[in-house]
Amino acid sequence: MKKFFALLTAVLLVASLAACGGDSNSSGGSTGGDSQTSGDSGSSGGSTGGGKLTFGTGGEQGTYYAFGTVIAQAISNETGTSITAVTSGGSQDNIDMMDMGSYQLGFVQSDVMSYAYEGTNLFAESGAITGFSTVAALYMEQVQLVTLDPSIKSVADLAGKNVSIGASGSGVYYNALDVLGVYGLSEDDINPTYQDFGNSVDSLTDGKIDAAFVVAGAPTTAVTTLAASRDMYLVSLDQEHIDKLIEVSPYYSPYTISADVYGTAEDCTTVAVGAVIIARDDVSEDDVYNVVSTIFEKGTDLAHDKANELDMDFATSITNIPYHPGAARYFSEKGVEVPVK
Repeated sequence: MKKFFALLTAVLLVASLAACGGDSNSSGGSTGGDSQTSGDSGSSGGSTGGGKLTFGTGGEQGTYYAFGTVIAQAISNETGTSITAVTSGGSQDNIDMMDMGSYQLGFVQSDVMSYAYEGTNLFAESGAITGFSTVAALYMEQVQLVTLDPSIKSVADLAGKNVSIGASGSGVYYNALDVLGVYGLSEDDINPTYQDFGNSVDSLTDGKIDAAFVVAGAPTTAVTTLAASRDMYLVSLDQEHIDKLIEVSPYYSPYTISADVYGTAEDCTTVAVGAVIIARDDVSEDDVYNVVSTIFEKGTDLAHDKANELDMDFATSITNIPYHPGAARYFSEKGVEVPVK
């Protein structure tokens, strides 16, 4: 009888392990490739998918999270790929978490993903991270210098002021240093604080800081909230310094935030970087195809302002980091070829 029960227990244990075997891979990445069949037709041009993917976005008051949740819901509803959007520390955090296998997708600034791939700036100490690919560039993220003080009319006026320059080591932090640098200022020339968007707005409202750098797609929730209750100003960059910045850091592009975005008195001239979705290399081709096809086939039906900025030329404009094969397949169907690994 003891032998019978021992044999029965062993059989049940083997069956249990077999049932669980397809849920994860050794690197912690996408599960989609292990549970799919090829050639089946689905709702997105013949791609079935089937992976359960975690999508790192950003803080709750940022554009990454707001748009990311909309995208994740649409993909989950329209395809066999299930996406869960989660809040995160933003670009660097998303790349680090993807490298560890905790996330399979992530929103990143175009400059930060370059830092990771090249092992510079944010990733100088930890080293290059190259186990990811481009999915699509979606929209531009503007460098927004926000203040409630009308006497601050130029970046040069920040000397000696209390200024939030983003969370320490964040993409915003490096953007702020870039902008300060072309005006001849450094971290030592201001009284810096290191806060995310929400905390920066709270500190502005409470008078604890004089200005804050926010790098996100405008309108940004935190800035919109501030503009609704206070007389808010966006500080423009002049053309001379914009040209100088782009010469030194070519991943920036000129951008104008129109006055009607936040109800400011005038347009704001500034610079922007791209907001890009990336994926771990081991996410299945079908799952990434579902991500890209849903975003661009749904287009403006996606319930977020940034959906209006989706553009095929911009989506395929990344040249320094290859695209994921699933993204390349969709773009090829649309007549656009992109580099792949």
